[in-house]
Amino acid sequence: MKTIIVTGASGLVGSEAVHFFCLKGFRVIGIDNNLRKQFFGEEASTAWNSRRLSALYPDNYIYIEADIRNREAMERIFDTYSTAIELIIHAAAQPSHDWAAQDPRLDFSINATGTLELLEHTRKYCPKAVFIFCSTNKVYGDAPNRLPLVEKALRWEIEAGHAYEKGIDENLTIDQSMHSIFGASKVAADLLVQEYGRYFGLYTASFRGGCLTGPKHSGAQLHGFLSYLMKCTMTEIPYTVFGYQGKQVRDNIHSQDLINAFYAFYRNPRKGEVYNIGGSRFSNCSMLEAIAICESITGKKLQWTYQEQHRKGDHIWWISDIRKFQGHYPNWQLQFSIEDILQQIQEENQERWVPEKTQVSV
Repeated sequence: MKTIIVTGASGLVGSEAVHFFCLKGFRVIGIDNNLRKQFFGEEASTAWNSRRLSALYPDNYIYIEADIRNREAMERIFDTYSTAIELIIHAAAQPSHDWAAQDPRLDFSINATGTLELLEHTRKYCPKAVFIFCSTNKVYGDAPNRLPLVEKALRWEIEAGHAYEKGIDENLTIDQSMHSIFGASKVAADLLVQEYGRYFGLYTASFRGGCLTGPKHSGAQLHGFLSYLMKCTMTEIPYTVFGYQGKQVRDNIHSQDLINAFYAFYRNPRKGEVYNIGGSRFSNCSMLEAIAICESITGKKLQWTYQEQHRKGDHIWWISDIRKFQGHYPNWQLQFSIEDILQQIQEENQERWVPEKTQVSV
């Protein structure tokens, strides 16, 4: 039976992958250990998603609670399914650049060492499998902040006519910039994934995502921009905007669009590839614009305050140039706009989210 392994299977991207491939009849091995709860608290727990997936797909979904850093545990999984494994989607991570500074050793061990363990077991047990890594645009550090930006009424924008007007491509340097501790650990993993493609000849790709989002995101104070913003608007939790007058811009890609990109790569893989992947010019917003959309959808006023100090290494403006990936896979197209995404987050979380009175910051 065609088998895939999904790490971080109960998270946003992982659960979307489980859903997608189970419906296509694959046997899906989901690996997770709910470290997100340890990182961000009970509100970020993915246990609800684990239960949901196991109930939805009892015939072809196998959930394994394990840590990707545990060599013996990974050995057992890869040895059991061996050459039946056709695809590894590696979505497990410590995902917050703020949290990483609290415990750099733990952050690096999960993001870098955990990735190395998975690559080694892929090379040993299923070298013909496709290995897809969820990287991040934080590998570029704050280099994008050196671009010529223009302040508009509600957002920062790149200077008209600039080479990156359609978005930032894969040629932006990753050197001589502040990455955050999280960014550095993801750089290490990203380069390993590339090297296992180039040096060992594995089918690998690093997808450098911006903001990955969707209704199954367990958004929390330190991670999950759109999900948590909508949650705060719906439940009247106070929200803090950090720096750049709230005009910082992000592109946002729905997890379903991302998994469709993974599927395109799986069907026609390449070795040691790198792709910037995100909402591009199709799906992006500033913080102020996102707040206005959330308020329009919910009919509620978000209680938010502004703090002048921005986060270290944070991007002022990021829009992905996805033309390289589209050139390789022209049948893939984005489907979900910012408005679509926020509407779906609101509709699908009405029953799960309840009013809370905790002060939070995003």
